[in-house]
Amino acid sequence: MCTADLCAPPPHWQIRQAGAPVRMTPAAPTEAAGDPAAEHRALAAALARGDKAALGRLYDLLAKPLYSLALRVTNDPAEAQDVVQDVFLQLWNKAADYEPSRGNYFSWAATLTRNRALDRVRMRARRQEIVQASAPDILPADNADLDSSDSLWLREKATAVRSALGALPAEQKGAIELAFFNGLTQQEIAQKLGEPLGTVKARIRRGLLRLRESLSSRL
Repeated sequence: MCTADLCAPPPHWQIRQAGAPVRMTPAAPTEAAGDPAAEHRALAAALARGDKAALGRLYDLLAKPLYSLALRVTNDPAEAQDVVQDVFLQLWNKAADYEPSRGNYFSWAATLTRNRALDRVRMRARRQEIVQASAPDILPADNADLDSSDSLWLREKATAVRSALGALPAEQKGAIELAFFNGLTQQEIAQKLGEPLGTVKARIRRGLLRLRESLSSRL
């Protein structure tokens, strides 16, 4: 269940476009501020014109409810923050895709948030399945739930994980990236690489064991 602290969106935010962080200055309320739906439509139109201040205003209006929705789905404050960040990037980059005739802007943003949050939940489950199928002996002895915040050794700490992946042989690195960062099943990986399923499973297992050793001092 959300608490007052957990349901609050992150205190600051950045939108990254073309790899560079851009800090937005919130826009002043529009003339339609008395009508939330109308204000959302006006801001969406401004967003489609490339108005960064409109994105700041939308963040002020929508970040908290979208974060609460993401948190309910993921049950993970850090992942919920990441979902909100991803969604606002999508709102900015795909601003022209919004069509008012198909529904109000908040419903559209909420749908994007829910879908992105569900994707993360499915990815976590897929990672757990991969580890349990390929290398169950590396799971913590006191808790076999790979998603537990107390025992998770391979969280989405992208910097540490990708750094450790860089030290793996190319074939192990490629298979694990497809599983953990692209969400493919082992069968799908085998089909994509044109390799026998047993070979893919062996590569993932060996790679996970080496990652376990490498990441034990980082995560």
